[in-house]
Amino acid sequence: MKGIDLSRAFAADVVEPLLARHFPELRHATARLGSGSDMLGLDDEISRDHDWGCRLTLLLPDADHARVESVHTVLEAELPAEYAGHPVRFPVTWNRTESHQVEVATVTDFAASRLGTRPSSGRELTTKGWLTVTGQGVLEVTAGAVFADTTGELGPLRESLRWYPAEVDRFVLATAWIRIGMRMSFIGRTAERGQELQSRIISAALAGDLMELSYLVHRRWAPYAKWREALLPAKEALTEPLSRLLSAADWRDREQAVLDAAELLLKVQRENGRPGPETATARFFDRPFRTIADEVPFSLLAEVTDPGLKAIPYGVGAVGQWVDSDPLLSNPDNRAKLAGIYDNLTDGLTS
Repeated sequence: MKGIDLSRAFAADVVEPLLARHFPELRHATARLGSGSDMLGLDDEISRDHDWGCRLTLLLPDADHARVESVHTVLEAELPAEYAGHPVRFPVTWNRTESHQVEVATVTDFAASRLGTRPSSGRELTTKGWLTVTGQGVLEVTAGAVFADTTGELGPLRESLRWYPAEVDRFVLATAWIRIGMRMSFIGRTAERGQELQSRIISAALAGDLMELSYLVHRRWAPYAKWREALLPAKEALTEPLSRLLSAADWRDREQAVLDAAELLLKVQRENGRPGPETATARFFDRPFRTIADEVPFSLLAEVTDPGLKAIPYGVGAVGQWVDSDPLLSNPDNRAKLAGIYDNLTDGLTS
């Protein structure tokens, strides 16, 4: 049984009847949202060794915030010890006590707990909010299964998080191209100076950057690193150049692999309504190396008019593009504190 299927059955057979008995008029949503491989539908038998089981997200309209505690109290008192042979109360990595794992919250409180930023009453994020979310954080709100929803709020919230606003999209996408361009010429430069190991390390980093770029040009949120390949957009087309990038013995073949992947992704970018030149690559000054053409990010940045975004230094994008710390990026409260860095970089221009 997949975790999503267990959660769906647990909601229908146990939680919904409890709510109908104790809170018959309560508008609510039952879903499997939040963290975990099962939320993405990617769990297997190994996944069951932690944070897997009778997990459920129970969300109330924002106006019913005062009822969250009473709902939790009823669940604590009346949930059974087990369901379908699985314990209902069990420890998880963030709470080692034997507790039930039905998370009860309002729609907005739940979203803020995953995004690290609080949506407004219109379900919109600020610019700094968009820059401090991660793909995994958004997926924890949008990617899981919703089994029932009468809140009138969860659906619009999930829709509002479908993708970045247009200018933030251009800004983040341009930064991804800049990052690749800044590293790309080093594949050949390091190899020619006898640093073959360093050339391969840079090539591996670029493979990860190209995977991130594929998510961006396809307007898809990237999950945490373990599942990047499993959900990779254009996986069939990208597997060959990325594999060549990681395995080729000659640096020229690794450089060509980056170029092949870049041209493929630039084509998708143009097909999806963003600007871009006809070719992704250019010569790196007078050296025998190639890099990403300046026209690629410049064409995107030309469509950014927001003063706060324009004030952010060149090549500094969303937090996931300049922070490389899983404990920092995976913690929404920590990410929220990074918003102040954008104020420091722009003298408060970023809204």
